[in-house]
Amino acid sequence: MDATPRELSYSQAIQEAMAIAMEADERVFLMGEDIGVYGGAFQVTGDLVERFGADRVIDTPISELGGAGVAVGAAMTGMRPIFEFQFSDFATLAMEQIVNQAAKMRFMLGGEVSVPVVMRFPAGSGTGAAAQHSQSLEAWLGHVPGLKVIQPATPHDAKGMLLAAIADPDPVMIFEHKLLYKMKGPVPEGHYTVPIGKAEVRREGSDLTIVATSIMVHKALEAAETLAAEGIDIEVVDLRTIRPMDKATIIASVKKTSRLLCVYEAVKTLGIGAEVSATIAESEAFDYLDAPIVRLGGTETPVPYNPELEKATVPQVHDIVAAARDLVRGKR
Repeated sequence: MDATPRELSYSQAIQEAMAIAMEADERVFLMGEDIGVYGGAFQVTGDLVERFGADRVIDTPISELGGAGVAVGAAMTGMRPIFEFQFSDFATLAMEQIVNQAAKMRFMLGGEVSVPVVMRFPAGSGTGAAAQHSQSLEAWLGHVPGLKVIQPATPHDAKGMLLAAIADPDPVMIFEHKLLYKMKGPVPEGHYTVPIGKAEVRREGSDLTIVATSIMVHKALEAAETLAAEGIDIEVVDLRTIRPMDKATIIASVKKTSRLLCVYEAVKTLGIGAEVSATIAESEAFDYLDAPIVRLGGTETPVPYNPELEKATVPQVHDIVAAARDLVRGKR
């Protein structure tokens, strides 16, 4: 019997999660621009319209505000909508529905109504899509009470966290890095969930903690292998959930390694790294630090169209290696 784990791509894992949820619960349906016959801008919905019909895989007009509003309203009346934005940048067009409606309805109606909507956001740079289609805006939505914000970094977590999100009674925002869609990894068959609000230690180490998100988890792991050859032992923590953040795992790791490097693709200023840093500064782990906390984020500029300039605006493996090496060797 073949014991080799089944492998799926990140996008296949998401599609499988949606299909499982739709088969199990007729309240689950999909909405978004070009997600039907075309299969989605990144082909994530694929052939789901053929399997479940156009009344459950709904192509929407080019109106993110309108589509998000329909999704929020459907969730409030007992449905389980999954709304796909073509690009995470387009969340800016629907902030009224996301921030003022989805996030606040449970509170404003005294807990009598829940809003079990899932919104999917293809995010990040690396595809040459330029400034208006390449941003990482997860910290924006992570600032809003009432929303849950997740960033799966592996196909396994993409499927499990999406299934957890669909079952959640509150609105969940999923940021999916576009460069991860083709990445393959082991994915169990059938239904399973990965808990929202729980980080994962991807690599054990003793010299430095790197807290990373999304595609930066993989870059951090690659950097850790390079540094291992130099005798530097890196621990990599995959944050997975932006809100609610798993502070206990971060604190425990920093107490163990005494150093912290935060790596994320979004613009450095007011980003996720600031919250992670403040978590350590306000905890007992602060007394364990042997070096300043360092944040490695995107540059203070819109993402360029030129491929080489685009790479220069976000952390790369060599940037992580250099920052980690300096931290461990006391040059920071």
